[in-house]
Amino acid sequence: MADPTIVAAGVGKRFLLHHKQATSIKERLLLHRQSSSEEFWALRDVDLEIGAGQTVGLIGPNGSGKSTLLKVLSGILAPTTGTVAVRGRIASLLELGAGFNGELTGRENVILGGLAAGIKREQLAEKYDDIVAFAELEDFIDMPMRTYSSGMYGRLAFSVAVNMDPDILLIDEALSAGDAHFKEKARAKMDELAAKARTMLIVSHGLSTIKDMCDEAIWLHKGELMMRSDPQSVINGYTRFLKVGETPATMEDF
Repeated sequence: MADPTIVAAGVGKRFLLHHKQATSIKERLLLHRQSSSEEFWALRDVDLEIGAGQTVGLIGPNGSGKSTLLKVLSGILAPTTGTVAVRGRIASLLELGAGFNGELTGRENVILGGLAAGIKREQLAEKYDDIVAFAELEDFIDMPMRTYSSGMYGRLAFSVAVNMDPDILLIDEALSAGDAHFKEKARAKMDELAAKARTMLIVSHGLSTIKDMCDEAIWLHKGELMMRSDPQSVINGYTRFLKVGETPATMEDF
């Protein structure tokens, strides 16, 4: 494996689940004295290295920790335990349109998003036309984004992320956005990034997407890394588990 661009060591993420919300000062005082929450570990002791130029897929059922892992790796969430080291510029598509301001125009959001990603104004000016053209929003770019459909949001978010020359691209179900035509464009763009030795980590419930696009796959279950290997082997282990509730007899080295 090439020198790692992402290294996670012993990463865990804990949340507190609150079972009852106080509606009065008296209840707040009582709940303060009583246990009204419990710990939930979304990730447990995850060790992970991803090399430059690798495309790795994350699979697992809802609640397995896939999105939480991407948020920890991107720096949106701090790990409760362990450490994360990232080498290079990250672009993330974790919630399509997250970070956009619906009251601002598409143009204004592109500019703010680029500046927030650390792109200089001169570079952003050079990329602007490509971003808008890729998203196919030339006729709508000066309209408030609250008027956009979810597909328009998704196309612009994807275009901003992939056109910022990221070293690392973290994607959570982004390829589910848009029609068949845009999905084909998105796949081609990601192939282009892979050819430039960009590192990509993709979360998808579409196992065919993981198989077709990724060099390796990782299966998470209840916050734990269950298996890492070539996509077909991991998919086989995961689907067998879904059918019979058994983990593979032989696990690959993590």
